[in-house]
Amino acid sequence: MNPVHKKFSRRARVATGGAVLAVVALAGFGAVNANASAPATSSAAATSAAVPARVTTTSTHLTIDAATEAAQAALDAAEKENQRVTVAVVDRNGNTIVTLRGDGAGPQSYESAERKAFTAVSWNAPTSQLTERLQQAPTLKDIPGTLFLAGGVPVTAGNAPIAGIGVAGAPSGALDEKFAQAGAQAVGR
Repeated sequence: MNPVHKKFSRRARVATGGAVLAVVALAGFGAVNANASAPATSSAAATSAAVPARVTTTSTHLTIDAATEAAQAALDAAEKENQRVTVAVVDRNGNTIVTLRGDGAGPQSYESAERKAFTAVSWNAPTSQLTERLQQAPTLKDIPGTLFLAGGVPVTAGNAPIAGIGVAGAPSGALDEKFAQAGAQAVGR
């Protein structure tokens, strides 16, 4: 047995061990309590700094109301000619804002309308014009998410694309594009 243990009785060793455990427990509780009451700071907040205006940009986007109005105008134009189409409006980044599927529109029209809108806003040109560019650059059609068929038109503000409108489901791309133009014109009213 250890000579130090011989000096203390069993009762003294138990009492000392209990006291040590109590001190350790209270210290741990105090640390937890202090952490619980201290305000939380994230490392991102601690290292954030004001960014000068020269390193940021501002972009213009359609409101949901304007996008819905444009989509409805395109759908109304199609319905006047008894065409069953789907209309999609995407923002400058190609994200869908609104899609309206007309009564009786084919199942393929939903994705086609979104892809035409995406293509129009990506190149800031009607998709009917872009189909002509394929003759000089046929690999353009390989870019994911694009569809080089007539029926998509860009919506611009200050000559910069802010949205795309795509229509699909009419018997011709020329009709799809005519209805998409009606939607774009509704934004300007």
